[in-house]
Amino acid sequence: MTDFTPLQSLLGGALIGLAAVLLMALHGRIAGMTGILTGIIPPVSSDWPWRAAFIAGAIAAPLLLLLAGKEIPFSAPVPTAALVVGGFLVGIGVHFGGGCPSGHGICGIARLSPRSIVAVAVFMAAAFATVFVIRHLMGG
Repeated sequence: MTDFTPLQSLLGGALIGLAAVLLMALHGRIAGMTGILTGIIPPVSSDWPWRAAFIAGAIAAPLLLLLAGKEIPFSAPVPTAALVVGGFLVGIGVHFGGGCPSGHGICGIARLSPRSIVAVAVFMAAAFATVFVIRHLMGG
């Protein structure tokens, strides 16, 4: 189970939204993490500096919390191999879905993109089905 943290969740969501709006306003780009990351992996995109800064910020934020003495509790109730397989499957979905959940879910739905709305509906249906199969059919 996760803790109910409405204030932290609201602040986190607001910061993600602000980052997405600023990226669109300043660079005309969608804040999809997969697309941003793709531009800093060879062959490197010509606009790699803002991409690298965005990824560095996403990595630095939790590190700054740790340095400030805050604990970031994390536990995964599944084996590491399951996390690796899950990440691989998400990567396949990103490829065939034409983008990642952050790009479609945060930016695409906000722009009322029909493609993004369908993509997020498919992501959610797949997540619901996966949880149902693992918890109720496999007994996990």
